[in-house]
Amino acid sequence: MAGTQKGLVVVFGGSGFVGRHIVRRLAKNGFKLRVVMRRPNEALFLKTAGRTGQIELVQGNIRDETSSRAALQGASAVINAVGILYETGPQKFDAVQSAGAARLATLAAEQGIDRFIQISAIGADAGSASAYARSKAEGEAAILAACTQAHVLRPSIVVGPEDDFFNRFARMAQIAPALPLIGSGLTRYQPVSVFDVAQAVAACLDGAPSGIYELGGPQVYTFRELMELMLNKIGKRRLLVPLPFAAAGMLAQFTRFLPTPPLTPDQVILLRSDNVVGENLPDLAALGIEVTPIAALLDSYLGRYRGGSKTV
Repeated sequence: MAGTQKGLVVVFGGSGFVGRHIVRRLAKNGFKLRVVMRRPNEALFLKTAGRTGQIELVQGNIRDETSSRAALQGASAVINAVGILYETGPQKFDAVQSAGAARLATLAAEQGIDRFIQISAIGADAGSASAYARSKAEGEAAILAACTQAHVLRPSIVVGPEDDFFNRFARMAQIAPALPLIGSGLTRYQPVSVFDVAQAVAACLDGAPSGIYELGGPQVYTFRELMELMLNKIGKRRLLVPLPFAAAGMLAQFTRFLPTPPLTPDQVILLRSDNVVGENLPDLAALGIEVTPIAALLDSYLGRYRGGSKTV
């Protein structure tokens, strides 16, 4: 049976949106899990995903070598689902997504752990103008160099019940008469179900060939089409207002200082490039996964935003 003979799996970042679904999938598959996070007391809900004693929550920080080394003791595989969308305090792209990932890979190699699954992102590129994309690429390179059985999973926008994409814009649509389309909303995306991403991790642990995989849903959408789809699902009409990249960049210079910035200059750089699965890399199908249509998935969690009057 899957997961019953593969030892302890350590998950860094298991309390985040993607991480919690990975934990739930692996617990269902019978794995014993150690979930590492900065504040375990805020993730006690993960305990209910498995049997008594199956899921251990421990305090650790990917930026700290001592706690990371201790968390890896006795592991047969490591999953790194730690990632940030914007920088705050000591949580910098280089510290978390580059140096942090490299630290885990080095420590794993030192302890003889060669199975490492890195949750990266489509667009990871060491030559990118985006600090986010550069740090993702640097983390990937370090992991592939250190661990002989490493898997790098690069999803497009990951969507599901707790996502910060459709939920964010659906909340905005409750109060705002219009939604912005940065760069006229022409950038293309291939949103993927968080359940499919978690299943991809399970497939890697169950023997899929190592290497880089790009994960996307069955359909490519422009940003405008995603907003239209979301509005259709919540039964509302809103103006979709094009916002040129130059104007978005100027706006981001101010909003980046907010505690939870809705837009940063680095994100504006990312929004200039399509975020779709490449033609020359294996994908979900290569992992034996039947891809979930995003439109059907949205029905399962956007319904709570329906109701109220419609505004043009």
